[in-house]
Amino acid sequence: MDSVRWGILSVSNHYRLRVHHQLLGSDVTRIVGIASRDAEKAQQAARELGLARSYGSYEALLADHEIDAVYIPLPNHLHAEWVKKAADAGKHVLCEKPFALDAAQAADAIHYAESKGVKVMEAFMYRFHPQWVHARHVVEAGEIGKVQFIHTQFTFNNRDPRNIRNILEAGGGAIYDIGCYACSSARFIVGKEPERVISVVRRDSDFGTDVLSSGMLEFGDARALFTVSTQAFPVQQVDIVGTAGSITIFIPFNMYGDVPAEMRIVTGIGPRTVRLGPAGQYRLMFDAFSKSVIEGKPVPTPPEDAIANMRAIDALFRSEKSGLWEKV
Repeated sequence: MDSVRWGILSVSNHYRLRVHHQLLGSDVTRIVGIASRDAEKAQQAARELGLARSYGSYEALLADHEIDAVYIPLPNHLHAEWVKKAADAGKHVLCEKPFALDAAQAADAIHYAESKGVKVMEAFMYRFHPQWVHARHVVEAGEIGKVQFIHTQFTFNNRDPRNIRNILEAGGGAIYDIGCYACSSARFIVGKEPERVISVVRRDSDFGTDVLSSGMLEFGDARALFTVSTQAFPVQQVDIVGTAGSITIFIPFNMYGDVPAEMRIVTGIGPRTVRLGPAGQYRLMFDAFSKSVIEGKPVPTPPEDAIANMRAIDALFRSEKSGLWEKV
């Protein structure tokens, strides 16, 4: 096998606007077709994206023997279900974040997929961008000393009641949609799991979703703080502060693919600005996954990482109700 043939489960704006164009021209990732529950919608998307095949149902795509792997950008509450169905069809799975609605559901879907002999991974694309690879290298090299705290801000303003991010039953809300990045990136940088968490949450009176959420993850000798919102001016930034320096990542998660990313590193010598890229983080993620399939090697982000991230999210929701620190 020289390349992996991919199918896209859902005509999602996310895939069409942010992902597809980055994958064009890859030697190892080949997007073959796209599926929708509406055949006409799938056909239109296939024409617009230049894909050879469209499918009028997700089941039809999974039944295609010329599809090796699927990307699942469906609403959050459908992730676990379709991971299992894809595994039943023998397809490798790259599933959007959050992987499921809780850790038990994530573990069940992952273990089921593994029992079917397919590879499965959560699609945290930011980890593949050179700016995050470099940030982790700087931390591991001890250049900023011992990490003391991480501060993450990630917000956008979307009050559309029809948008899945504002539908409670679909797994909407700030923590699921963007708080998952704050948890994941803190764990990525610190290199271990939080021991306990605490959160403060404000919910929309109409939607029921959390629209302004703050949390703290305690790692023992370090902590991570975050604020995420679905009803605030769009902001995103991550600050990593150690005993001997700091790192600021200015566009940590939705980094553009056509310009270099900028990060500021401050140490005793003085500040410097590091520019890395341009880089298509989705292309890097898909290609890394495809290579793991071709070479028969483990996926670059272990599936257990998705379960661990959901454990932190579960604890944040428990803390919302209890008002107390909750063990992870």
